[in-house]
Amino acid sequence: MSSQLLALVVLDGIAYGALVFLVAVGLTLVFGVMRILNVAHGSFYALGAYAAASLGLVLSGMGLPAWLSLPLFVVAAVIIGTVVGGAMERYLLARIYEREEALQLLVTFAVFMILENLQRLIWGVQPYFYAEPIMMMGNVPVAGITYTAYQMLFLPLVAIAVLIGLRLFLRRTLAGALIVAVTEDREAATTIGINAERIFFVTFAIGASLAVLGGALAAPTTSVIPGMGADMIVLSFAVAATAGLGSIEGAALTALLIGLGRSFAVFFAPEFEVVMPYLIMALVLLVRPQGLFGHVTARKI
Repeated sequence: MSSQLLALVVLDGIAYGALVFLVAVGLTLVFGVMRILNVAHGSFYALGAYAAASLGLVLSGMGLPAWLSLPLFVVAAVIIGTVVGGAMERYLLARIYEREEALQLLVTFAVFMILENLQRLIWGVQPYFYAEPIMMMGNVPVAGITYTAYQMLFLPLVAIAVLIGLRLFLRRTLAGALIVAVTEDREAATTIGINAERIFFVTFAIGASLAVLGGALAAPTTSVIPGMGADMIVLSFAVAATAGLGSIEGAALTALLIGLGRSFAVFFAPEFEVVMPYLIMALVLLVRPQGLFGHVTARKI
């Protein structure tokens, strides 16, 4: 294998892993605090991609510079995540926290189906594509090849910033300390006066916003099409399960591992591209059922 091909495989894997991490870390955060596997998380990713593509096309039509779309992507992610995700948590999930896990999965799956069909109703079934951010940043020569700066530098830097920002938020701020307290023991946290309902709302809004941001940043790298949310939620579940549900640092390393595994499969064994993330997950769970970075805990009865 030539050094140019190896560099291309590695860069593809890092870029893909960065996008997967942005979505999977939101799912991991929500589960870690709320103990709910949100199937609708993939729809937030798709909403972000559609919103970003539409916003970018509007900016292009108005003759505004492409760089303006990047901060607007972040603003749109926060708004969509807070409004749509917050409404879902407040008016739906809050009613089923104490119900069976199967019911929680069915409810979030129902929301996923509603949002998927809502996307088709608003944007139709034709693909959207907005590549101006990639063209604006240009290419960077590395190891004898040229690679887009957007995927080689920008996406990994955003993923690293999110990882560091989340850790600092959870460890160095009062709000983060409250979230950790509710995560460790909701009953005890409520007893000492912590408003668990508000913590759940904030956590779900952050997780949804991260998924929307992942979709928005993915929009310049791929065609935005119906069904992309379903693909991403399955992949996010694979990352979260492989890392160990609730582990943020584990989600980052596992997303990178799965991104690299998928990239090697694309170049050397294309028939395994789709199944590679799940093969990695299966192999890890056979050895460590709690995930790479998970730990066994006693179940409360």
